[in-house]
Formats: sequence, structure tokens, C-alpha cells
Amino acid sequence: MNTQTFEKYESEVRSYCRHFPTVFSQAKGSKLFDELGNEYIDFFCGAGAVNYGHNNSYIKPKLANYIMSDGIMHALDMYTTPKREFIDFMEEKILKPRGLDYKIMFPGPTGTNAVEAALKIARKVKGRSNIFALTGCFHGMTLGALSLTTDAAARKGAGVKLTDVTHIPAPYMYPEFDTVKYMQDLLDDDHSAVEKPAALIIETVQAEGGIWVFDNEYLKSVRRFCDDNDILLIIDDIQVGCARTGTYFSFERAGIQPDIFVMSKSIGGYGLPFALTLFRPELDKWLPGEHNGTFRGNQLAMVAAKAGLEFMLKENVEQQAVNSGKIIKEYVENEILPLDSRLKLRGIGMIWGIEFDGIPVEGLSEKVTVKAFEKKLIVECAGRKNSVVKLMPPLVIEKEVLMEGLSKLKEAVRDCLSELN
Repeated sequence: MNTQTFEKYESEVRSYCRHFPTVFSQAKGSKLFDELGNEYIDFFCGAGAVNYGHNNSYIKPKLANYIMSDGIMHALDMYTTPKREFIDFMEEKILKPRGLDYKIMFPGPTGTNAVEAALKIARKVKGRSNIFALTGCFHGMTLGALSLTTDAAARKGAGVKLTDVTHIPAPYMYPEFDTVKYMQDLLDDDHSAVEKPAALIIETVQAEGGIWVFDNEYLKSVRRFCDDNDILLIIDDIQVGCARTGTYFSFERAGIQPDIFVMSKSIGGYGLPFALTLFRPELDKWLPGEHNGTFRGNQLAMVAAKAGLEFMLKENVEQQAVNSGKIIKEYVENEILPLDSRLKLRGIGMIWGIEFDGIPVEGLSEKVTVKAFEKKLIVECAGRKNSVVKLMPPLVIEKEVLMEGLSKLKEAVRDCLSELN
């Protein structure tokens, strides 16, 4: 297998290829295939970008037909048929049935750009520069989003000071500590040295932070805090939205509505770059072109997005995520956690993490992912010190493939633990 081209010419910034050192050539459903014909079960799911499986058979022909019909492929933010059809479907079939009234903005086609847009409009509307964010969060790698993100290595790469953000301890860090009260105290104390923020941004499940699920009561208390203090609530649904947690929007389970939320990754679920920033209509204070980008009119991604939403509703993918999530939880609790009493499990829907931090062996979780890859299972790490093995299969993974992948993971964990003795 020839990897010399990548090693000779591609930048050292490459990362995932170092974890999965093979050359992939095809993908279908819940599996990837490399140039040597090896078959891999995918528990990584493109970091959540292919929730409906690789080359989804419902979405693919719609994309192919659009290309073959010479449909417009690039249009900046001009009016187009795919954009109108996507907006109408999103509003009428997804937002309104959930009682959600939001304007739809098309930023640049990446999640981090959607976050940048959310920060800019929040600061513009409120006339304040500060933002509250939680420790353990990940919101992107461009400078505004990176100022929110707390991973030390990612922040160091900025090369400049990252400012105008106050980081609040995540609720799991100090279980006896009321972080919402702490935020209120910062606002009320004239010696806190903290400026009132324009917004608070959170993930309802910290994914890269280690699969920390914020409970419904905490999310409701955050919503009340923002209401009481004229602060906008921004929810980052980039990785844990699109039915990943068992409801299309991750905040639905708490019965709350954000002022602004951002989406990307699996809106279309086909791997095509696409992102959205959605906000309450009264917040739409943009001037024309005040946030723009050449590829905010990714027409093929809009075709995929509408098809992805159709597929999600038609196949009841939300319930599939709930059902498969129960299988993952039961299997890990019964088959993997008993391998070592220090292992812990966290998660919801179809995003789960096995915590290895309780075992004082450096890099053990990463060794598990290496061993899993040798067994033809693709799974990644997350969290502080990368101590969490993150399970994130396609939402539509077949039960038998899911069980086979879980079995491979069990073997990988068992093998790595046995090497410790």
C-alpha cells in the first residue's frame, strides 16, 4: 500500500490518518474498505458527519440526478431551487412541528464558521464582547470558536491571545458546586472582574470533552439564568445534533429552546460541507453581506440536506438511535465494564464513551483504539488526556454489525488490559 505521496507532500498537520494508517478507497453503510480489500466497521462516523451511513442509498440517487441534470452547483447566496426546497422542508417538517420559530442563516460550510456567525450576531445584538463558555468544551478551530474551546493543545496552535471569553467550570467537574449560581455570582459581585456576557454557549453533550451528558434540569437552569440576565443562550448542535442523542435537536429532551443554535456535519449526512446558524427572528440584525463566504451556497449539500431530512423522518432515525443506544449501553455494561472495575461508561442515544482515566496507565485508551484498528474496527478517543474511547457508529447501523463491532471492541480492551499484568 502506497502512502509515500501523503508522507512526502502533505502537511504534518494531518492527524486522523496517523490513527488509522491505511488508504481507504470505498465506503458503504457502516463499513469502510481500504485499497487492500480489508473491511472495517465504522464506530467513528466521520466525527458525526455521516449519521445515515456512508453513501446512503436514499440520498445518493438524488445527488446523482441533480448533477446529471446540470443543476446549479455554485451560487454564493443567490436564490436557487435547492435552497428554497431545503428551507421550506426544514421549516415545515422539522422546525414548526417542534414549535421552533427560527430564521435560517447559511454561513461558510463548516461548523466552526457557524459558531463564528453565532458569536458575531450575539455580540452585535447585545452590544457586549464577552462570552461565557464551559470548560471541557469544543466549538471549533478558527479564532473566535477557538477562544471558546478549552483544549490546551488546540489553543496553543492559535499563536495569539484568545480573549473575550470567561470559562465556567462544567457541572461534572465539581458535583457539589452549583455552576449556575457561580455564573450569577459573577454578574452580581462588583468585584468579580468579569464583564456581563452577550451569550452563554454550551453543548448539551460535551463530545470531544469526554462524552459528558448534561442532565435536563441543568439545561433548564441554564435557560432560566440566561432569561433572568438578558443573556443569549447558544447551543452547539454540530456533533450531537441531527438525531445523534435520540431527538433531532439535542436540546429537545430538556424542553428548552436556545436563542441561537448551530448545526453542521450530518444535516445531509453524506459528508458534503454544510452548516447552519439559526436564531430567533428578532435577533436578525445583520446588514447585507455582514457575514459572508464564497461557499455558503453549497447547492449539492442543500440537495443532500433535504434528502437527509426526508430519510430521517421516513426511517424514524431518532427511534433507531434510541434503540441502538440501548444495545450499546447494555453490551458495554455487561461485557466490557466487568473487565476492570475502574472503567466507566457515559453517554446517550448513539454517542457513548468508555472512561479509562481510573486506570493509572498512560495512553491506555489510545492503545485500545490501536488494537481495535488491528481488529478492523475504527474508533476514536476524546476527553482530557484522550482518556475516553468514543463510540459513535452510524445511527442506522445494522444490529448484527453493531454487535460485531462491540465484540471487536471488547477484544481490544481485554487484550490491552491483559498486557498490563
